[in-house]
Amino acid sequence: MTRLIPINSKEDILPKYRDTPIGLLIEYHNLNRPYETYDRAQLLVGMCIDNRKHLHMPDNFSFIIRSAGANLRYGEFEISYAIAVGQIHYIALIGHNNCGMVDLISRKTEFIKGMVSNAGWDEERAEKHFTHFEPMFEIGSEPDFILSETKRLRLRYPKVMIAPMIYLVEDTRLYFIHES
Repeated sequence: MTRLIPINSKEDILPKYRDTPIGLLIEYHNLNRPYETYDRAQLLVGMCIDNRKHLHMPDNFSFIIRSAGANLRYGEFEISYAIAVGQIHYIALIGHNNCGMVDLISRKTEFIKGMVSNAGWDEERAEKHFTHFEPMFEIGSEPDFILSETKRLRLRYPKVMIAPMIYLVEDTRLYFIHES
């Protein structure tokens, strides 16, 4: 995680994101900016389903799409809807460290056993399910995946500003990922 850029003051917000809804998100979350009132969403946040993450921001400030690993490949209609109908021009794509979508294959046995005991599936069905979906949801390295997903989304939505970020579970803060 050495490619992370800490944000401890407004001056630490990268200039291109300062004075944008992305900068405001960081000010609310990391810098305890007092909440303002919003009538409509200012940005879209794409983040993981992990329950250890909670963002500090005002009501109505953001649309949020949660998907395993912050993988938005299968959520493009929701993204397009937020852009087209919600008039969103900014996306914060937020991964986090210690993500369960890294090295999914190591959780295959646990996954199968969990589907059998918690969902009532038989082992064969659970294994086929895992085998089918694991390649779609394995993200590899968290920062690398967020950077590749940012690049893909920028190509798909060229007029939308997209910021790649990481949430560190142990300190609950947002960081930019250095783009080289």
